[in-house]
Amino acid sequence: MREKTAEVFSIAKDNAPVPGCTVSKEVSGGVNSISYFSLAKGTDISAEIHPYHKFILVADGTLTVYGRDGWSRNLQTGDVILTQTDVAVGMRTDTGAVYTELQLRKEDKMNEVIKAGEVFKLADLIPYQDGKIINMDIVHNDKMKFVIMAFDAGTGLAEHAAPGEALIFALDGEAVIVYEGKEHRIRAGENFHFAKGGLHAVKADKKFKMALLLTL
Repeated sequence: MREKTAEVFSIAKDNAPVPGCTVSKEVSGGVNSISYFSLAKGTDISAEIHPYHKFILVADGTLTVYGRDGWSRNLQTGDVILTQTDVAVGMRTDTGAVYTELQLRKEDKMNEVIKAGEVFKLADLIPYQDGKIINMDIVHNDKMKFVIMAFDAGTGLAEHAAPGEALIFALDGEAVIVYEGKEHRIRAGENFHFAKGGLHAVKADKKFKMALLLTL
């Protein structure tokens, strides 16, 4: 994964739109590629037909996802949409937008709570529970796993290493990520990248929700 490691960062701030332009940056290739897109205000990515879903997570700004016959959905910061396959889908923005796009195949195992074409927020899919950590798998296959987690204050994950690289999206609240022995406070809207085999832990001294995208 072509992303900085061992520091808290912001996809939105690191990929600010370039006036008059649309910009894409692939950070992980393969069948489930991960890319960042930056659209300046008033720009458009023309509608195209793809045999795969696009899982779009807006990091900043407002984005309209549109198709044929007047179909469109408006997204704001923190919103997510799973596009349909085999139909023309495009993106445009009046104000500017930065988003992460994950390509998902039709055969990837998707949680039934996710409906193509509907706008939602990842943080709204799972609740907090007293003294507990809640996990929900969003989608997975043998090369990738995307999961969301809700930590009650005072909970956490003991130090461990992932079998692949992982990209963290902080969704709500804040927590401390310990990476290779160093503590990093992360807040909603920020990101963190674990290298394969990097020792890490999560300390939720406050309520905290995050999404974890693991590539294997």
